Amino acid sequence: MGTVVNDAASVEFHAFFESHHAELSRLAHLLTGEADAADDLAADALLALWHRWDRVRAADHPVAYARGVVANLARTRVRSTVRERRRVALFWSRREERAENPDVAGVLDVQGALRRLPFRKRACVVLRHAFDLSEKDTALALGISVGTVKSQTSKGMAELRKLLGEQGGPQRVHTAMAPRVGQSGGRNR
Repeated sequence: MGTVVNDAASVEFHAFFESHHAELSRLAHLLTGEADAADDLAADALLALWHRWDRVRAADHPVAYARGVVANLARTRVRSTVRERRRVALFWSRREERAENPDVAGVLDVQGALRRLPFRKRACVVLRHAFDLSEKDTALALGISVGTVKSQTSKGMAELRKLLGEQGGPQRVHTAMAPRVGQSGGRNR
């Protein structure tokens, strides 16, 4: 009888994997800004979910639980990357090289601007606007209060407007992070 339960859990997990892997990978990409690492983070998150599948499948919102795992793994990766960049910067700081005429007129893209946001603001903006989650669902995924989601999203969008410039900033943000064809949102306002 234990085999039947394991087989049923395996089939259920496989369906969950097929339904949510692409979404979790996209979330990881938007949170880290690293396309190459996104699938790895999503796979790591799904592996962690598989190891706790009995607990996950009993949860009220298994997808929110999965998003939270991805967000935590992304946060760890971002922190690790920042530490590594600091080490490299310290190593090369002895050499002082400056560009003569930097490209000041260059336009920041949305992903570049997102990478400049602190992690929590980035996560709130991405979940609210790219994944079209409600404030409640975003709070659930990140393990924070709805009020924190509201303030972090507002502050994150204000910072993005500054980074992208006032002309068309918010429109460019929403357009660049709009769900792709075949992906569904579910924001409840």
